[in-house]
Amino acid sequence: MTKTCLLMLCLVTTAGIAWGQSADTIYHGGEIVTIDDKNPTAEAVAIKGSKIIAVGKTAEVLRLKDDNTKLIHLGGRCLLPGFVDGHGHVFNCGLQAVSANLLPPPDHTVKDIPSLQAELKKWAATETSKKFKIILGFGYDDAQLKEQRHPTRHDLDEVSKDLPVYCIHQSGHLGACNTKALEIAGISAESKNPTGGVIRREMDGKTPDGVLEETIHLTALMKVMPKMGEAELDGLAQAGMKMYAAHGYTMAEEGRSIELIDKSWMRLAEKGKLLIDVISYPDISFSEKPFGLDTPWYAKNLKGGYRIAGVKISLDGSPQGKTAFLTQPYFMPPHGQPASFRGYPAMPVEDANRKIALCYEKGWQFLVHCNGDAAGDMMLGAIKDARAKFGPGNDRRDVMIHCQTVREDQLDLMKECGVIPSMFGMHCFYWGDWHRDSVLGAERAERISPARSALRRDMIFSQHHDAPVALPNAIRILSSVVTRRTRSGDILGASQCIPVEVALKSLTIWPAYHHYEEINRGSIEVGKLADFVVLDKNPHKVPILSLSDLKVKETIKDGKTIYVAE
Repeated sequence: MTKTCLLMLCLVTTAGIAWGQSADTIYHGGEIVTIDDKNPTAEAVAIKGSKIIAVGKTAEVLRLKDDNTKLIHLGGRCLLPGFVDGHGHVFNCGLQAVSANLLPPPDHTVKDIPSLQAELKKWAATETSKKFKIILGFGYDDAQLKEQRHPTRHDLDEVSKDLPVYCIHQSGHLGACNTKALEIAGISAESKNPTGGVIRREMDGKTPDGVLEETIHLTALMKVMPKMGEAELDGLAQAGMKMYAAHGYTMAEEGRSIELIDKSWMRLAEKGKLLIDVISYPDISFSEKPFGLDTPWYAKNLKGGYRIAGVKISLDGSPQGKTAFLTQPYFMPPHGQPASFRGYPAMPVEDANRKIALCYEKGWQFLVHCNGDAAGDMMLGAIKDARAKFGPGNDRRDVMIHCQTVREDQLDLMKECGVIPSMFGMHCFYWGDWHRDSVLGAERAERISPARSALRRDMIFSQHHDAPVALPNAIRILSSVVTRRTRSGDILGASQCIPVEVALKSLTIWPAYHHYEEINRGSIEVGKLADFVVLDKNPHKVPILSLSDLKVKETIKDGKTIYVAE
């Protein structure tokens, strides 16, 4: 045994206390849920600098106190490890934060097209709208609008005919724009549907109605959005981090980055201005030379709180937007589509095969967006081919993002290939009724985001919010995956409910694992980062139907408070 190992054994006891040093801060007087199977609860936690140095009984931990130690009494509240983002888009949360809020209840008040128009008109009077000469809204959901349809260009022309009006659907996969925005984007009756995208048309079958799907939505949005300088872009990134911190997250994922987004994170990291840690996955759906992977930012360790970890591939769209790629038809096809409509892939199979093979060849970790099970077949087929050619690789932790309609046979293959599910169980609340009644029908809807099926296979999985698709609300995720209760109060697939203990792991240590970060975060253990969230109550000790009422009272990053509830 080396001298270093002997020294560590002398410093750390089985109670989880590093002797020989004094604490900067000690937390006590509340309930501490560690997410550490060896010591699941504790009475006190001590930190020094940015690291945890003691976890255990109050009397023992207080032995690390000196005259300079700050004692923080939790007042009976509950301390947990900071939430780790299973999948989200933190930069775009900043865009959401500065746009007109078009979310339906309970997150906002847009219930119909007149209230949507009113929010847009109100936002048009802001300095942001006047400065950038655009009216931008985020978060409308046709499934929740009284009219049960998307706003059209005619609806949005009533907001403005002079300025471009662009509304981003809550899924992020569709957008609705006015006539002016269509003109700026160069979309007309003569425009063809691009690969992986659809321009929805009026009754004549030619004239765009203002609703754009998938790739054409993204292309149009980039053309309509105003040019922003570094200060504005960095401001969006900072606004996104603040939103995450307010919900208890201490690490965020940039789940589909492009060059200007990663440059923003690099600037902020170099200046030491990251509020929370950020891990990025540049998009290779449109290019196989992703920005940043040839820089020092592509690394195993964070630099200034940021690093590039791998790449992102998108193979289909959104089930609630009815653009996900399914093996069986939609229960109720979208307007203008036949009863056999199954959605469509975001790229040809051969492109998916080539991109995933490249990831195996280069050793890149990859995340793949698969909402529909047909998209899942594309991903898993490409992985089988890549493994046959390049071998299984060393400690690969590739992730299937969303897994909403993943089948039992696909979970078997994912476990065999080491693919980690990152599930969107939050959908049970937000769109469960819509899935049951319109998207999938009752039988298939019962199995959306089948976490219990993964648990039965002893698979590690994460749960995510995909913000800004939904707010980065870990409490809403926790409630949704434990109860699977919909907006209407229905329970959608009781056999897929998971226990609170497992749900908390899927928000902390398991997403840390799929980011290769489990040594640094995800549980309260000696040597890990002092990243915590303080809740008003212990999730283990409230009725499960009250989980959604839990409140984030404080978020602590590297031992420093970064958010306190008003």
